Amino acid sequence: MHDTDTPSDQAARLEALESRLAYQEHWLDTLDQAVATQEKRLMKLERLNELMQHKLREQRQALQEADTTAPRPDDEVPPHY
Repeated sequence: MHDTDTPSDQAARLEALESRLAYQEHWLDTLDQAVATQEKRLMKLERLNELMQHKLREQRQALQEADTTAPRPDDEVPPHY
């Protein structure tokens, strides 16, 4: 602040600072909402990922069980016996 600032200069500077503060508060609110939205989306995607991994494990296990219980061509007796 300068010693030569008049009250009107100080008022103008104060108004500019208040305007900047209001603008920054608006952007902070906007960013906060964006972060909250992203957090919700991330949680949903993580749940979906866990579900997909679980299903893949189940399918892999089912394939392994089917592979061990299914007769192999070498084990089958030809129909003419």
